[in-house]
Amino acid sequence: MTVATMIAIAVVALIHVYILVLEMLLWTRPAGRRAFGLSEQFAADSKVLAANQGLYNGFLAAGLLWSLLPGSPAGIAPFFLGCVLLAGVFGALTASRKILYVQALPAAIALLLLAR
Repeated sequence: MTVATMIAIAVVALIHVYILVLEMLLWTRPAGRRAFGLSEQFAADSKVLAANQGLYNGFLAAGLLWSLLPGSPAGIAPFFLGCVLLAGVFGALTASRKILYVQALPAAIALLLLAR
């Protein structure tokens, strides 16, 4: 794995750690509401669902970070990057087009670098 590929994977992982923090810890706070364009009431009503989403984003980040460790299985990085890419495309189609650029595009770039 090249250094550029490892950096791209690390960036995708860090994006998902950030999403975890937004969804699990900041969802009802001004920063979280601003990031997702939420009203105070909607944020309060959906807090538990957001925390669940955040946990899943944490699993994606953990898998990507695992793929960067020496001796990690060869298929781990493409699997988790593929999961991120699919989640990003689905999110863009069902929630916000912004997700395509924030989540799916970085994963696609990392996958392309990995395939080289």
